[in-house]
Amino acid sequence: MTTRTVDTTQELAVFLRTRREGLDPDDFHLPSRQQARRTPGLRREEVAELAGVSIDYIVRLEQGRGLRPSANVVEALAGALRLAPDERAYLFNLTQQRPRTADRPATTAAPPLARLVADLSPLPAMLMNHRYDILAWNGEMARLLLDFDTLPPSQRNAMRLCLMHPQTREFYVDRERVVREGIAHLRAAWAAHPEDRALTDLIAELTTHDEEFARLWAERDIKVNGRGRKVVRHPDVGEIAVHFEVLTPLQDPDQRLVIYRAADDESQSALDRLCAQ
Repeated sequence: MTTRTVDTTQELAVFLRTRREGLDPDDFHLPSRQQARRTPGLRREEVAELAGVSIDYIVRLEQGRGLRPSANVVEALAGALRLAPDERAYLFNLTQQRPRTADRPATTAAPPLARLVADLSPLPAMLMNHRYDILAWNGEMARLLLDFDTLPPSQRNAMRLCLMHPQTREFYVDRERVVREGIAHLRAAWAAHPEDRALTDLIAELTTHDEEFARLWAERDIKVNGRGRKVVRHPDVGEIAVHFEVLTPLQDPDQRLVIYRAADDESQSALDRLCAQ
């Protein structure tokens, strides 16, 4: 038995054809046509009309004639064929295009993820979106960083807190590195979400009111850090070294689960004392 690599051109042709044939014309309220349908599903010309492309273009795609649709055409085809999110991602992968990111970022925690954050106790955990808005947290994270309940929702942003909140501004022992890496992550998110006005406004605010942010933002560092180590300086229990892990749920890709673990025995003891208070 041999394993063959995917012929993306042919797989795209078959995938588009099977999805077109699996659609029910009655669901689309299309104009009635005189000729009877000889095959199931939508006609090629109907898909072409719905997607805003020519019939010849659909024919060539379904015949595997080497076309590579643009991202806009792929998006239009996905809409015309009413593809489910997983099917849409598959279509973008086959065409080697990058899907547009959601124009409406997560502003509230998905309920299953909020429950997971609570269930991760006694590990400090929180949930953020791509612009560092803090959407959910457990008691251990609140004791370690800040009681987020004391802040209005608009102020619950990890980057803003790190730069401008008096309680957390000097919280990290290696502040320069933490801030630099956070800004490098934020720049990557900014490029991936060009239509996110709230993110653009946040960057403009921080650039205007914080010289450190403005200086580091201008350096254009790009880095997405999924794991690492931080040392925090807690006013009650002293220094705590933590390893952090950032996980992205498949069902909610704009939400990021952040989990802290003590990096050594002394830090674990400090966390235990903190959480026992």
